[in-house]
Amino acid sequence: MSKPAPLSDAAFASRVLAWFRVHGRRDLPWQREPTPYRVWVSEIMLQQTQVPTVIPYFERFVARFPSVGTLAAADLDEVLALWSGLGYYARARNLHRAAQIVVARHGGELPVDHAALVELPGIGRSTGAAILALSSGARLAILDGNVKRVLARYHAIEEWPGAPRAQSALWEHAEGHTPATDVAAYTQAMMDLGATLCTRAKPRCAECPLEGDCAARARGLEEKLPAARPKRARPARAVTVLVVRDGTGRVLLERRPEHGIWGGLYSFPELAGHEGAAEWCRKRLGAEIETHSVLPPVAHAFTHFDLRLEPVAIDLACGSGFSRDGRCGSGFSRDLPSSDGRWLWHDTAKSVPGGVPAPIAKILQRSTV
Repeated sequence: MSKPAPLSDAAFASRVLAWFRVHGRRDLPWQREPTPYRVWVSEIMLQQTQVPTVIPYFERFVARFPSVGTLAAADLDEVLALWSGLGYYARARNLHRAAQIVVARHGGELPVDHAALVELPGIGRSTGAAILALSSGARLAILDGNVKRVLARYHAIEEWPGAPRAQSALWEHAEGHTPATDVAAYTQAMMDLGATLCTRAKPRCAECPLEGDCAARARGLEEKLPAARPKRARPARAVTVLVVRDGTGRVLLERRPEHGIWGGLYSFPELAGHEGAAEWCRKRLGAEIETHSVLPPVAHAFTHFDLRLEPVAIDLACGSGFSRDGRCGSGFSRDLPSSDGRWLWHDTAKSVPGGVPAPIAKILQRSTV
């Protein structure tokens, strides 16, 4: 079956806007006061994360950091703590760094120029367009995951949307369909259409305002499009982590590097190469192991690989335990000071400054119950 003739750009936008006035989401927290800052925070949080999950995080975040200035002045640990559990922590680090740049270079106000906006960490072409379209009605096209799905189906683009040719075609369609007026409403409408009707699985085509002109629907391809990313072997990694406990029950945590997975968050020390747990404790802590036990592994899926954490719980033979400055008698190695910001003896009755990744929190809970 051939593709149906597509609607004109004006008719396309008119249909979408008419549907939005009746069925769209218009009372989300960031919509009640759509300042550029609030829209920016929401757009970053909504990357790879669904609206119901984001709402409580957004409300806590903007209550604590109501402006670019307050976010820029905050300690990164506090920003990460409020982000803890939301995942994709590079988003939080980029948000914090971008806020500092905005204060330093733009007087604390987000740029209203798209080119300047996308120079900030964590803001790409579509996110920058969404910030300006939703907060000020600027005529800029967006192409987030939801909009890609709607357009890939409507125009029956059979190539994987991430491929350069398909990406170019999708941007061309997105720009053409975006109206000259009511841009904020149209932008939200397209995101809502993809999120509520034109879903990844079991799209509700019968309720869609574009059904009669959708090329994928006409050809019975609505369940097959957008095309999946070409499959590649998915890497898997296994890491042994040490849950080191002192005589008072505190647990040793290590702050991860700023770049890479879980950047800037606290995690457990990891064993490298063929080093054993006893050797690690002797070398780094100047302490012997009193008891140790293997805890159940924890699996975690990242975007590009699978991680298997294999925790080993260790109780140190330290007599009455580490002193409050983190030293075990005189044997605590000088290359592992407790005050350098990298290492932390964590009292499990308290929250971790800066937060911990969800898999690490799960192991912490298991090892302290």
